[in-house]
Amino acid sequence: MDSVADERDGPVKRKNLRFEVARELFDALPQIEDDMKARPAEQDSIPFVEELAHSPTPEEAITFCAYVLPRRFAVWWGHECLRSRAALLTAADEELLELAAAWVANPDEDSRYAALDRAMDGSPMTCGSWIAVAAGWSGGSMVGPDLPPVPPAPHMTARAVNAGILTLLAQIEVAERVDTLRRFVRMAVMLTEDA
Repeated sequence: MDSVADERDGPVKRKNLRFEVARELFDALPQIEDDMKARPAEQDSIPFVEELAHSPTPEEAITFCAYVLPRRFAVWWGHECLRSRAALLTAADEELLELAAAWVANPDEDSRYAALDRAMDGSPMTCGSWIAVAAGWSGGSMVGPDLPPVPPAPHMTARAVNAGILTLLAQIEVAERVDTLRRFVRMAVMLTEDA
């Protein structure tokens, strides 16, 4: 009975997507074309990401998810992906993820700057650094509050989340990598569903 109702009502609309139609994302944020080779036909974002997850280059599903989720959702998704593989994280990664989570919980300038400053402290970039940078690049300025503002480009949060998750995936045994990647994609899709 539910499936009949679903067919009658048409496709499910998802409120937690930046773009319902995949092509619209590519039109609005052409920088994604530097990060992935696949191009969507005229299809919705969720079927496109599911197709990518089962393609010869499933990493592109991670890239697309990082771009299609709203910035706060993308940072939270990156946080949760990394936390799900906590054994691979350093103490510094844990600290950086806490700062990113603090920004997600309270997306004000103080928490955004705290994440950005700690991530950019000169240490080598790690998966946790990238997620903290993603929070820091979510808006406002990329430089300190006492300097003239330098706003981040609209694609920078997505690019940082993508880098963080792919950096983590590179540490996972090859035999587990595709299954882990697909689980991460399912986590992103779940974030798009209405509660």
